[in-house]
Amino acid sequence: MEIQDQNLEETQNLEVVLEPKVGTRFESEYEVQECYPTYAKAKGFGVITTTSKKHNKVKSNITYGYHRAGNARPTGLNPIKSHPTPKTGCKAHMNISLQVDGKWMLNSIELNHNHEMDPEKVKYFRCYRNIPPHSKRIIELHAATGITMNKTIASCVIEAGGPDNLPWIDKDARNLKDKERRALLKEGDADAMHKYFVKMHKDNNDFFYAIDLDEDNRLRNVFWADAYNRELCKEFGDVVTFDTT
Repeated sequence: MEIQDQNLEETQNLEVVLEPKVGTRFESEYEVQECYPTYAKAKGFGVITTTSKKHNKVKSNITYGYHRAGNARPTGLNPIKSHPTPKTGCKAHMNISLQVDGKWMLNSIELNHNHEMDPEKVKYFRCYRNIPPHSKRIIELHAATGITMNKTIASCVIEAGGPDNLPWIDKDARNLKDKERRALLKEGDADAMHKYFVKMHKDNNDFFYAIDLDEDNRLRNVFWADAYNRELCKEFGDVVTFDTT
């Protein structure tokens, strides 16, 4: 009887979390932000904020929807080579508004979807992936010392106790590294790029760069290779593809 009562309690709690109802009230915006994404992640679909309205500069209305909602449309300038975006036209959503007493209330919700959902794959959706601060620090330190990204990711996997425990994927780590590079180049001139390359070479002698300027000292060509790419070159050689694979 005790086990049955426990299972019943867990089922009731699961329904509260997974099936939000119209009229549900929330104490804060934080609870709002946790409600629908928690439900969506358990069901197996991604979430985005489709609209967010403000009244007197205060957020007053939020609508969450399926992360691939909307209609598919071609991408790119060439209609022959373009590919449609992965949109499904799904109408699933949840709308919440701020009340006069400072609390939030669920106004409308659509739980039906026009696509398959897979809770096993949901962790790979971009909206649920996040690199925690300590992992970011490891990635940045390893990049500065010339440790390859593969070794960096391997160390993070070991620390997390396996790849399934990481809340991010390889692509996220590489994007973080590229983002750091771009942040230092926002000045948009060759001088900023040169300063960054000097810094990278100072941190790691294996970092190579070459900058070609025109007669007016404007950037014409640039080439760089970090330790990771140079190791790949040593491993695979200079691969050039024409009529060969």
